[in-house]
Amino acid sequence: MMDYNIIWFILIAVLFTGFFFLEGFDYGVGMLMPFVSDREDDRSQVLSTIAPVWDGNEVWMITAGGATFAAFPHVYATMFSTFYLALFLMLIALILRGVAFELRHHHESLVWQQVWDKAIFIGSALPALLWGVAMTDLLIGLPIGQDMVYQGTFFDLLSPASIVGGLAFMSLFAFHGANFLTIKLEKVQLCDAAREIGTRCAMVAGVSLILLVVLIHLKVNLLLQPVALILLVLALLAAVFGVMSTKARCGMRAFISTSLSIVFVTVGLFLALFPRLMVSSLNPDWSLTITNAASSEYTLSIMTVAAFCLVPVVLIYQGWTYWVFRHRIKADGNHEY
Repeated sequence: MMDYNIIWFILIAVLFTGFFFLEGFDYGVGMLMPFVSDREDDRSQVLSTIAPVWDGNEVWMITAGGATFAAFPHVYATMFSTFYLALFLMLIALILRGVAFELRHHHESLVWQQVWDKAIFIGSALPALLWGVAMTDLLIGLPIGQDMVYQGTFFDLLSPASIVGGLAFMSLFAFHGANFLTIKLEKVQLCDAAREIGTRCAMVAGVSLILLVVLIHLKVNLLLQPVALILLVLALLAAVFGVMSTKARCGMRAFISTSLSIVFVTVGLFLALFPRLMVSSLNPDWSLTITNAASSEYTLSIMTVAAFCLVPVVLIYQGWTYWVFRHRIKADGNHEY
């Protein structure tokens, strides 16, 4: 019978996968918005595609963090102390992004709108980059001591592999966002602009994913974890198929392709980690695992019952939200953003 530690490792992996899938196109739209058009009404239409859902997508990150805190408190403590400055920068970026969504349309000044448009871009690009860096660092290893305390500095988080991982996440999210725009916007010119920019981002994502697999393999022998390696290769193939679908002007097929690419990357990284959650580069025996970093069995048992009761409710509600706002944004419609 599967034990609670494995159940919660899987649940956390699912939560982060859902977060990257949903927030991926969310961040992507924010990154692309300043480049698809210089017209205010066009940019308003672009932001209207994520206006009803962006805050709901952020909840997945909070839920994943809460699940980590409850199920693996040692991982939560070590992770937050390790990435403290990076998480602080991410929080500032997300706050600016949320404020920009609310304020950019309150004044008709061009300068005012351009300032908040830049805030939306930074608030979307920086978290995407930092998530890629963090996910790569968790796998290739960080200087974590025997007492589960991080022994490095902020700059120890930035290795060639982690930077490439950040670029891979950021460019893949941008391509994902471009495909989302093509299935949500009615205006042909905006869809064409999104396809053109998205294709360029896809090229960066493809090269970055290849480099990422190579650099991770130099640190962690992926041949010993063939399923993880296969998933990372499938992520690259899905991205390539997404480019082909984009060129064929099949927006939904391209969006599904980038969705699968993000899912394959995330699941592949988690499988390569298992049964570890944070790898120590100082001594593999000091890594945080699903055993030495977990809560008590009693705590996990109570949380498991609560999760299986509440998570389906959340999924149904969010699915209903996307169904309600499934229609394309009209070219001549009135939008709040």
